[in-house]
Amino acid sequence: MQSLKIEVNTDELIQRIEQLASISDCPEPPPAVTRVVFTETDLKARALLGSLYEAAGLNVRVDAIGNTFARWVGSEPHEAAVGTGSHTDAIPHSGMYDGTVGVLGGLEAILALKRAGFQPRRSIELVMFTSEEPTRFGMGCTGSRAMAGAISIERLVELVDDAGDNYDVVRKRAGFEGSLESVRLQEGYYHAWLELHIEQGPELEAASRDIGVVTAIAAPATYLFEVVGVGGHAGAVLMPKRRDALCSAAKIVLAIEYLAKKSISPDLVATVGQLHVHPGAINSIPSHVRFSMDIRDTDMTNRDDVVAEAVAWAGRIAKQREVDVRHLCLNSDPPAISSPIIIDAVEKACDEAAVTRQRMISRAYHDSLFMARISPSGMIFIPCRGGVSHRPDEYSAPEQIAKGVSVLARALANLAE
Repeated sequence: MQSLKIEVNTDELIQRIEQLASISDCPEPPPAVTRVVFTETDLKARALLGSLYEAAGLNVRVDAIGNTFARWVGSEPHEAAVGTGSHTDAIPHSGMYDGTVGVLGGLEAILALKRAGFQPRRSIELVMFTSEEPTRFGMGCTGSRAMAGAISIERLVELVDDAGDNYDVVRKRAGFEGSLESVRLQEGYYHAWLELHIEQGPELEAASRDIGVVTAIAAPATYLFEVVGVGGHAGAVLMPKRRDALCSAAKIVLAIEYLAKKSISPDLVATVGQLHVHPGAINSIPSHVRFSMDIRDTDMTNRDDVVAEAVAWAGRIAKQREVDVRHLCLNSDPPAISSPIIIDAVEKACDEAAVTRQRMISRAYHDSLFMARISPSGMIFIPCRGGVSHRPDEYSAPEQIAKGVSVLARALANLAE
């Protein structure tokens, strides 16, 4: 590989991150950020990114659902490209680093390579994925799913927001036109894929390591449960006669926690993050409860076994308590294993940049989970303070971000040659 002196312009990078964070629907100023896909705020953020890509001399294209590609054309432009990037949508009242570091850090990696005089053989392409977060449509990674062919057009269009508008209507209203079929990338489009991201966990900080070399990404199975009991007046129905939907749901939720804790896999986690109670009155017995279940693991067989156990327990609890329980699978994605080629490139880049590293898995899922279906893929993690993410106090220090960008730049250069 060409001998490179990589110099990251940390001050400008942090300034761009802060500038993007200021484009937010959150009533509080940065670092609290809310930026939901296909809103006016999302479109303003995209416009800022577009101006940065133009200033960097990158060729930009936008697909039919808003996935944005900014390409540094290599000396052999017909060869499969090397891709990097992440997302910039943000869940309500979250932080300013999740996803954003991978997009703006990817841009800075390209700029650093340009300043170093590097000339790529393969094109290097920076991607900003549409809708990594499930905030609006209840399903995450819709952009990368569609690019990888991991979701059908029919299923994509079925997704609706809280206003009842489907994905197709909302994307067109935001100005994104074209055939949904065109979003899927052709086979062999990418030679390699590498995403930079904050860890969203505490391991790197606890180990005092600069870089996490991601070896696998856990994948979720996401379900909705409905529990239907019998409502009534809180004072008039005696306890032996009750068929309380909320009490039954609570037993199922605790069963899910129990099953996760006794799992044979230390990486399996289970979460119930949504609970809706009807009628929701202080003096009325709950008659109808809906709740979510998210179970994820790097071992898909074990994950699916635990899911099956949870469904079976729910059925038994329903019978014991004389309520009805229904369940619906929203998605069940396979885990991703990082390519040895990408792992090797990242570890070599760490050695060249003289930073410390450790191999680790990602328990959070990312767009790279789906990119791994169509390209050799991997991820670079950088530490975040306290392992905190999806909160306004999410934080990664400038020097930590700069080290991640330096490693990303060197790995991209290696892969692009």
